[in-house]
Amino acid sequence: QVQLVESEGGLVQPGGSLRRSCAACGIMFSWYTMAWYRQAPGKQHALVADITTGGRTNDVDSVKGRFTISRDNAKSTVYLQMNSLKPEDTAVYFCNSNLRATDYWGQGTQVTVSS
Repeated sequence: QVQLVESEGGLVQPGGSLRRSCAACGIMFSWYTMAWYRQAPGKQHALVADITTGGRTNDVDSVKGRFTISRDNAKSTVYLQMNSLKPEDTAVYFCNSNLRATDYWGQGTQVTVSS
């Protein structure tokens, strides 16, 4: 059975940091492109950042210079380091694994940025 288990989110003050993790089991982790998505209130599900099997990363303009995605294949875990958080980063964050037409999703965790 495939599972992507995300770490807890939480409430963070503006300008603060949070490190998210997502541990995968039931898949050959190193074969999969891993990604983080988010869904803000009233908005569509959107990509935040992804990392290929070779470690190449891509992130959207709104998080460039603030968020960093990384992976540890030995631990079957992908991370999202979020710095300089802004209120507009408030969303439910989802971990994703992709191999061709196969996608698996984490359970989604709320991150709220507010003073």
